[in-house]
Amino acid sequence: MLKANEKAFQKMAETDPVLVDIVLLKEAIAIEQTTFLHAGPPISFEKMCTPMKGAVICGLLNEGLADSPEEAEKVALSGKINFEPCHNYGVVGPMTGITTYSMPVWVVEDRKTKKRSYANLSEGSGVGLRFGEYSKETLDRLDWMKETAMPLFKKVIKELGGIDLAPIMAQGISMGDELHMRNHATTAQIIKLISYKLAEISPEDSPAVIKYMSVGNDQFFLNLAMAATKLAADAGDGVEGSSMVVAIARNGVEIGIRISGLPGRWFTTASPMVKGLYFPGYSEKDANPDIGDSAIMEVGGFGGCAMVTAPAIIKFVGAKDVKVAERLTESMYEITLGEHPIFQIPFLNFRGLPLGIDIMKVVETGITPVLNTAIASNKSGVGMVGAGMSTLPINIFEEALVALSESL
Repeated sequence: MLKANEKAFQKMAETDPVLVDIVLLKEAIAIEQTTFLHAGPPISFEKMCTPMKGAVICGLLNEGLADSPEEAEKVALSGKINFEPCHNYGVVGPMTGITTYSMPVWVVEDRKTKKRSYANLSEGSGVGLRFGEYSKETLDRLDWMKETAMPLFKKVIKELGGIDLAPIMAQGISMGDELHMRNHATTAQIIKLISYKLAEISPEDSPAVIKYMSVGNDQFFLNLAMAATKLAADAGDGVEGSSMVVAIARNGVEIGIRISGLPGRWFTTASPMVKGLYFPGYSEKDANPDIGDSAIMEVGGFGGCAMVTAPAIIKFVGAKDVKVAERLTESMYEITLGEHPIFQIPFLNFRGLPLGIDIMKVVETGITPVLNTAIASNKSGVGMVGAGMSTLPINIFEEALVALSESL
């Protein structure tokens, strides 16, 4: 098992993510229009949480598979729609994660192996599909992203010959991002890098695209970081005997993990409530259980694992002081296989991020990963009602360890 973990860890650590394109999902992977990808482990429409059901309705309207929300709900229940986890297709999506046939996705490629991963685009300010909204405003925004923003991004990426994501992510860590709940620095870097090209390519449309990236969209880079980290996690997947975690994901009802030594197999339990800070007028009664594929960031050593790099959000996610962040990051070193050779923490004398969550170490120590995350409303179309930290239940790690032992 030791050699298997060394191999899985090395493959994850050596991944070199490059943004190489932006295409429609149907152009990226083999998929039918009636297959809808969602965040988290497998789930049927009937069992989905309310925000995810709303996002499915939005997706059906956006794809032209229904003409009204009422008809969309009937279609969703008809058995004609195939619901699949994003993770099964090399895709990741924040919050509800609903990603469909005609939606644009970022294409991130490993420079060495040419393997690819994908993520949808941040919708920017407002509620949007990711929170289960299906208003005309949301549908119009999705159309604009596909018809206006996507062609410009595509030309920019082509003219630049691709965009290296690792240097942006590494710099972001040194500038106060942990790349899950805080992407201010990484978003600023990508805007700085491509805005002049956008202006050159289309003086007419570039102001709106730059505004979309920069105003009320501090998390613009998150989707790119998620695709890059998914690429690394998938690189480390499928190593026989490895106990390394390669996926953590939540669908708003269940939370699940996957491990390298049992590729494609989910270990699930009830998704926990997020403990944190609520916006004025909201409380835990308004919150949905934890949701989204963005926990892929903790798989790669970011987010809660790198909490100490982002002191600006410590109180935002409900922690009392910086020492909480220090202790949290230090504890993550106890359950990981090593340190990332590229992504380093200046505050810890440039120690590498804690990388490669090991289910054996989790079970031995009783320490489970902590996720930095948004708190979504338990109603469709309301959006984010707070932010906080979510702790994974230990039982899924225990179950995974038993299953791995039996497989060997």
